[in-house]
Amino acid sequence: MQLSGLPLIGRERERAVLARAVAGLSAHHPAVVTLTGAAGFGQDALLRWAAGLAEDRGLRVLRAQGTPGETDLAYGAVNQLVGPAADTTPEGPAGPSPGLAELLRTARDRPTLLTVADVQWLDPHSLRWLQALVRRLPGAPVAVLAGASGPAHLVDPGAPGPLPVTRLVLRPLDSAEVAAAVALVCGGPGQERFTAAAADATAGHPAVLHDALRRFTDAGHQPVDAQVPRLRAITAAVTADHATRALRGLPAPAVAALRALAVCGDLLDFPLVWTLLDPRPEHEAGLRETLEATGLTAPGTGAALRLPGPEVRARVLEEMPAGERADLYARAAELAHRAAVDDAAIAALLLAARPVGAPWAVHALRRACADALRAADHGRAIACLTRALEEPLDREQRARLSLELASLEVVEAPEAGDRRFARILRSPGPELAGARMRAADLALARGGNDVVRRALADALPVARDGERDALTALFWLAEMGRHDDTDLLLHEVPALPGHPASPAQSGVRAWELALRGEDLLTTRALARGAFADRGDEGALLLPRLVACRALCLTDDLDEAAQRLDVLLAEVRRGPARAAAALVLTARGELSLRRGRSDLAERDVAAAERALPQGHWHPLYAPYARAVRILVALESGDRERAQSLAALPDPDASWNSMAGAHLLFARGLVAIADGRPVEAVDLLLAAGRRLLRLQYDNPALVPWRSMAARACHALGHHQEAQRLSHDELALARRWGAPSAVGWAELGVGRAVREERTARLREAVRLLRATPATMACTGALIELVTAELDAGRRQIAAPLVAELTRLTAAHPGSRPATRARALAQRLGRPPSFTGHDRPAAWAALSEAERRTATLAGLGHGNRDIADTLSVTTRTVELRLSGAYRKLRISGRAELRALVRSMEGYDTDVA
Repeated sequence: MQLSGLPLIGRERERAVLARAVAGLSAHHPAVVTLTGAAGFGQDALLRWAAGLAEDRGLRVLRAQGTPGETDLAYGAVNQLVGPAADTTPEGPAGPSPGLAELLRTARDRPTLLTVADVQWLDPHSLRWLQALVRRLPGAPVAVLAGASGPAHLVDPGAPGPLPVTRLVLRPLDSAEVAAAVALVCGGPGQERFTAAAADATAGHPAVLHDALRRFTDAGHQPVDAQVPRLRAITAAVTADHATRALRGLPAPAVAALRALAVCGDLLDFPLVWTLLDPRPEHEAGLRETLEATGLTAPGTGAALRLPGPEVRARVLEEMPAGERADLYARAAELAHRAAVDDAAIAALLLAARPVGAPWAVHALRRACADALRAADHGRAIACLTRALEEPLDREQRARLSLELASLEVVEAPEAGDRRFARILRSPGPELAGARMRAADLALARGGNDVVRRALADALPVARDGERDALTALFWLAEMGRHDDTDLLLHEVPALPGHPASPAQSGVRAWELALRGEDLLTTRALARGAFADRGDEGALLLPRLVACRALCLTDDLDEAAQRLDVLLAEVRRGPARAAAALVLTARGELSLRRGRSDLAERDVAAAERALPQGHWHPLYAPYARAVRILVALESGDRERAQSLAALPDPDASWNSMAGAHLLFARGLVAIADGRPVEAVDLLLAAGRRLLRLQYDNPALVPWRSMAARACHALGHHQEAQRLSHDELALARRWGAPSAVGWAELGVGRAVREERTARLREAVRLLRATPATMACTGALIELVTAELDAGRRQIAAPLVAELTRLTAAHPGSRPATRARALAQRLGRPPSFTGHDRPAAWAALSEAERRTATLAGLGHGNRDIADTLSVTTRTVELRLSGAYRKLRISGRAELRALVRSMEGYDTDVA
C-alpha cells in the first residue's frame, strides 16, 4: 500500500504497532490498541491506514465512529459495526450485548479488525458493548483499534484486563517532521527560518500544519524566509477555523469552559476558571481532559490552561450572545479582582464587561488609566475612564471622572472633550460648584470653543459667591486673548472690579493691567494675590498662570519661575495635557527672558511631548509656535526657526493675541535672514493686532523697537526713531527696568546721535534686572559701537562680561556673537602652564565644568539644570574643586575664573 499523506508524517512508531496488530490477526492473535491525542493529530488517518492494510490482507474490517449527535442514541456505534439487524434496544431480547456472540462466532472463520474512531463520543451502551468484546477477545481472532481525542477507556486503565492494551499517545510533530511536511506540501524544502516559523506557528499540530501549508501553496507562495509573515497570518486563520469546527462537536460544559478560558485563561489558573462555569461540571479533572483533547488549549504557567492565540479566542467568543459575553467578562473581572491580578488585566476584562456596580471596578479602571498615561498610551487611558463612567456613581464622582476624561480627550477627540466640559458646566447643584469651576478652567486652558464659552455664560447667572467670582474671571480671561466683533452675551457678564478680593479675579486683573502697561505696583500686588489660598477657587490654573506671566512683565522673574514650577507640578499630577503644555510653554518664554536658551529648549520640547503641535487649539497654537521659533533663534538653529515660521496659521488666530506673538516671531526670523522689508510688514501687523486689543505694554512684545531696527536697516530713519521713542515712552509709563532698558536699546539702534550713550544707558538699566537675554543683546550692541569708534580699552571689559554671560551656552546665538567680538578685539593667547593654576589641571572634567559655571556667577540650581545633575551633586563637585584648588569658597573661585577670562574654562 502506498504510504503517503501529511497526517502520517512522524507516525512511524504508531504504524509499526498497528501493522503488528493486523499481522497478528492472520495468526489468530487478538489485539487491542488505543490511539489518543489532541484532535487533528492523525488518529482517524491511522485507523484508516490500518483498515486498508487489513483489507489488502483479505481480513474482514468493521468500522464505527462516534459523533456528538449520537451520544444519546443507544448502541449507535454497535449498529455501525454489526448492522441494524440485531435488536439493539437496551431492554431488547438480545440482552445487554446484542450481536456480540455472532461477531465472535463468525470471526473464527474470518479474522476481523474493528476500528472505532472518536471513542469519546460513544453512547454508554456502545462503550459497554466494546468493553464486553475486549473481555472476550482471548483466543478470538479479533483486533480492536480505537481512536479518541483524549483518553479512550475501553478498559479500566487501573485494573488488569484479560488482554494487554497497547496505548499510543500521539505527539506534536518535531522540527524535522515539520520540515518534511513543508517539503511534501510545498513541493520542495523550505528555508530555515520559514520552517522554524511553521513549527512555531502551528505548534507541530499536523492538521493545522497541513491546512496552512496547503493554503499557502495554493496562493502561489514559496517556502522562503521572506514569506514568514504571510505564513503566520494564514496559520492564524487556519487555527481559528479548526477552533470553530472543534466547538461544534463539544458538549455544553466544554464550550462554556473554552469561553471562560478565552476570557481569562491567560490570567487565572484552571481551577479558578472552572468556578466561572454555570452550570458547573461535577469533575474538574474530566473537563480538563476533554478540553486538552480538543487541541484548542495549551498548558500555561502553573495550573493555567490557555488558548493559543487571539484569533482562536475571538472565534470561541464570537457566537456567544452579547449579553452573556458581557456577563462572563464581568464575572471574570470580579474573580480576577479577588485573585489580586494586576489592574491593567482587570481593566482589560472590565472594558468588555457589563457594569459590575462595585467600587473596586472604578478604582481598578482609574489605576489602569494612570498606568496607561505613564506608558503614554492615551487611547487606553481614555477607554478606561470612559468605561468607569458606565458604573453607578454619585454626581460628584461622575463629574470628577468626566473632568479627567475631558482633559485626556484633548488629543484623541478634542470636540468630545469640549462637549463634556460644557455638560459639566451646565450641571446644576451646589455640590458641583468645584467641578464647574474646574471644568471651565481646564476647558479654557485647552482653548475653549464656542460650545464651552456659551456653557460658561449660561452657568454664570446661577453661580453664587466664590464660584461666580471664579467663572467671571475665567470668562474675561478667555476674552482677553481674542477679539471678535460678533461676540454674544458679553453684556450679561459683570466686569472685573478694579481691586478684586477673589484670587482668580486678582490674577486675571493683574494680567489685564500688565497687558495694558498700567500701574506696575498694583499689577505686582494683584498677581501675588492670585496665589492666596481660597479653596477650590484659589486652585484654578489659568488665573495663576497669567499672574505668573504678569510677574514676568514686572521683572519678578525669579518669583514667576518658582510659581510656574509649582503650577507644573500640580498639572502633572493629573491628566491635563493641554494645561501642562501651556505652563511649559510659558516657562520656556520666561527662561528665554532670563537668557537660559537651554532651559527654554527643554521646556518647549516637553510641551511638544505633552501636546503635539497639531493638537493645540487655534487660539493657543500661534503662541506656542512663537516661543518655539524664538527658542530656535536664540539657540542658533536658524533652519528650525525658518521651518516653524513657514507653517500656515490657524484661521482662528487672526484676531488673537497669540497671533500677534507669532507675527512678532516671524518678524525676528525675517530680520535674522536679512529681509527687512518683510520684517517691517510682519512686526507692524503684530502691532496692529495688539493695538486692536488695546495691549500697549512693550514688555509683552517689543514690536516697535524691532520694527524700528528693520526700518533703520532700510534707511527709514525718521520712522525708526518714531517707533523707538514711542516704545520708550510706553516703557517708562510701565516702569519695569527691563522694559525701559530694552526701549533704550531700541533707541540706541535707531538714532544717529548719542548712539553710544543710549546703549550705555540700556546696559546700565538691564544689568540690574534678571532679563539676561536683553542685557546680553545690549552688551553686544554696545561692544560693537565701542569697537566701531576705536575705543578698544573700553570694549575689552565689556567683552569679558559678555563672555561670562554666554559661556554656559556656547552653542547659542549670543555666544557666537560674543566670540566674534572677542576675535575682533584681538583674543590673547591661551594660558600656559605657569599662567594657569597648576591645580586646575587636577580637576576632573565634571569638576572643571561645575567650577567654571560657579565662577561665572551661576547658582547651584542653575548649574544643576545646565549639567542635568542634582544640586547635591553640584555641591559635592564644588567641595572637591575647592579642596584641589586650595581655596576657601566661591569668592576666590570667582576671582580665579575671572582672571582666566574664560580661557580654558569652556563648559561645552
